[in-house]
Amino acid sequence: MSKTLSAAELRGLTREALNEKVVELKEELFGLRFQAATGQLESNGRLREVRKDIARVYTVLQERNLGIVEEPAQEK
Repeated sequence: MSKTLSAAELRGLTREALNEKVVELKEELFGLRFQAATGQLESNGRLREVRKDIARVYTVLQERNLGIVEEPAQEK
């Protein structure tokens, strides 16, 4: 994943897609932390971006849990 996610893009995704996105981002974060520990990390900024992307996904999920934002319409 090379680009930062926006909250508006995330709000258009289903709850299942958001959960998959969290898993994907956490795997990427693990790999980046491993690279940092072994001295192979080229871009330290990517670590910060991934952490912030995870926080954005959790924020959108929490908005839905609290009823602040409605679920997107299900496509048939």
